[in-house]
Amino acid sequence: MSATLSLRDQASPTSGPLLSVQDLQVTFTRQGEESFHAVDGVSFDVHPGQTVGLVGESGCGKSVTSLAIMGLLPKRGNRVEGVATYDGVDLLSLPSKQMRDRRGRDIAMIFQDPLSSLNPVVPIGVQVTEVMERHRGLSRKEAMPKAQELLERVGIPDPKARLKNYPHQLSGGMRQRALIAMSLACSPRLLIADEPTTALDVTIQAQILALLKELVVDTGTALIMITHDLGVVAGLCDEVNVLYAGRIVERGDRHGLFGQPRHPYTHGLLSSIPRLDAPRGEQLNPIPGSVTDNLPWTSACAFAPRCPHALELCREVTPVWELEPGGRGLRCHNPMEPEEVGHE
Repeated sequence: MSATLSLRDQASPTSGPLLSVQDLQVTFTRQGEESFHAVDGVSFDVHPGQTVGLVGESGCGKSVTSLAIMGLLPKRGNRVEGVATYDGVDLLSLPSKQMRDRRGRDIAMIFQDPLSSLNPVVPIGVQVTEVMERHRGLSRKEAMPKAQELLERVGIPDPKARLKNYPHQLSGGMRQRALIAMSLACSPRLLIADEPTTALDVTIQAQILALLKELVVDTGTALIMITHDLGVVAGLCDEVNVLYAGRIVERGDRHGLFGQPRHPYTHGLLSSIPRLDAPRGEQLNPIPGSVTDNLPWTSACAFAPRCPHALELCREVTPVWELEPGGRGLRCHNPMEPEEVGHE
């Protein structure tokens, strides 16, 4: 790694969590309408040098979780509760000014859509240097060579010329790389990546994932990877949290979770992935229904209407969060057994 990206020494893997999220709840409210719980009691830890995945279908609460941690939700129309402790400080209770000081410097986020995240009337070079001017006290003249180095580091060809380009003059992959360069400008200790490879071709996707993995290994940066792509999870994440209807339904290391999914929803996500070794013409095996087909967590398992393993109990009693040997976590009345996974 270059000196620009290696300002922080790698932390000991035995140290405590850099970020600890406990009972995070986000409720959206509109006058005259019933409140909607987008995130409903989510808890997880992220250690330095660790990559933690938040996985699930669109609408399960992944992105809202990250926006709440970053303090980027609208000021009105929502209620955020719980604790998100970063390096001993609760981010959710920080005043806006103090949170702005941390964003970009200590905590950075790669957004899903680079075209809407970048300013269309400001050159890429200026947008990258603004972060270093704001948080590192550099002048524009001092920051520009470092911005060029960052663009080169993320694989943008002819970085010196690209500094003068506007976002619309770059391809989708280059815009995403420029956004990553902005996120890495101040060597944040915590990086949140929200679907960073969406709409990119497979080659560019692989290069960006390799870059993120190298960042975590070389600098000890903690990474939260938000994605619905289980292929990304398999190649990058150390720990995986599977979300459904705002709650974590299963947690485990990627090897255990992929090899032996215990929750029917996790199994359904894995089974719906196309296989290269499948016979020609074989139909996909999607999860029936949609994310709107759920029951309230307060009185049932939200996944019960779509679950092939549902019992009557699942529609009447809320499943509790249980920790299994090896740190595996599960929220299910009727989990899948190893022999069931093996025969399906």
